Amino acid sequence: MFKNKSYIGISFIILIFGIYAVPKIISRIQNNEIVQGDRLDLVTGGNKEGEMLTKIGPAPKFELLNQDNIKISNETYLGKVYVLEFFFTTCPSICPKMNQSMLLIEKKFFGNPNFGIVSITIDPSHDTPAVLKAHSELLGVKSSNWNFLTGDREYIFNLANKGFNLYAGENSNVKGGFEHSGLFALVDKNGNIRCRKDDFGNPILYYDGLEKKGVRDIQQDIAILLKE
Repeated sequence: MFKNKSYIGISFIILIFGIYAVPKIISRIQNNEIVQGDRLDLVTGGNKEGEMLTKIGPAPKFELLNQDNIKISNETYLGKVYVLEFFFTTCPSICPKMNQSMLLIEKKFFGNPNFGIVSITIDPSHDTPAVLKAHSELLGVKSSNWNFLTGDREYIFNLANKGFNLYAGENSNVKGGFEHSGLFALVDKNGNIRCRKDDFGNPILYYDGLEKKGVRDIQQDIAILLKE
């Protein structure tokens, strides 16, 4: 008797489920919505990877001379994803590490015409186009889209400190006579500064060019932007 009542109860539940669910399932099939839903957004949505990268704003405009004495501007890089740094060739501290990090990035994307690198000296009185040319050759730079730039000292310092908010300054008390950030800026094809978020959901703004994690992170995010 008890078993019969259990079967009746189960049958009643199945009947109610069928009355409620089957029409909805049929409707979703007819409307081609059967695979859509919040849990499947990564499959059916747009470029979710790109949306994960925050748009900070347009990169500052610039126009400087490169190692071949050719004028290079931000417009030179429109349509390209590029990484930008501030450095100087006689830097005895962080620049050699930054150079090696950039070489790793260059190697990763070498041959891709839509990727480039911009290295701007903060010691333009010493780092003439000829000096930058020699420095580029010493590093073994291969990419034609990696430009080493020089120009007016005040212009460059304003570009670093007020434009990109990447610190650069002169300090006679430190080796080399200059201080600067070891961070890399990532710029997308439309000229916007982009970045990922940290573990707390805050934009990191720039990437650490002195740490393996920073280099790995920017390589991953370059690949994302190249797909946009």
